[in-house]
Amino acid sequence: MDAQPFVDSLRNRVRAMNILYERAASDLTLEQVNHHERAGVLPMAFSFSHYIRAQDQSISRLFHREEPLWDREGWAAKVGATVDRLGREETVQEMEQLRFADMDAWRAFQAQVIARTSAALETLTPELLLEVVMAQLPPNMQNIFCAIVIGPGAPMRKLDVLECFVYQHGLRHMGEIEHGRALVGLQGMTS
Repeated sequence: MDAQPFVDSLRNRVRAMNILYERAASDLTLEQVNHHERAGVLPMAFSFSHYIRAQDQSISRLFHREEPLWDREGWAAKVGATVDRLGREETVQEMEQLRFADMDAWRAFQAQVIARTSAALETLTPELLLEVVMAQLPPNMQNIFCAIVIGPGAPMRKLDVLECFVYQHGLRHMGEIEHGRALVGLQGMTS
């Protein structure tokens, strides 16, 4: 069976999702991205930061074999992130304090991450996607979506990274962003 149509589909899905991130950030003001509806509800700044930084980590480390851009180029200071944590181990109460001080800097960081992802997508082959990056997920990751996808004790491959940590993860947080946009009077990203 020819796997190229699947590779092309994965590449196109990730690109389309990243277009939604570009569109979602393009018209947001600082007040809107930092809007905090109420206790227990995360601002859009969290959803953008958590997801785009996760994409940066996944693509930088596993596909480019480099340190993530966020760390290497000091983007926390450039963006003025009030909480410089990814939000994987932190509580909602901690992460609902996250705010950006410079939306243009955020858009610049996000554009660099998306460009690096696009470059990595150009290298995809069926063989590359089958490369094992972890023999199995560690105990602290056994309750995440990817653990359900790959199954107990199974290896995590580059395919799983792109499907789970980049594509599916990105769509989940885009839903939060679309809801956040509605809360500040803006439209969603698609019809």
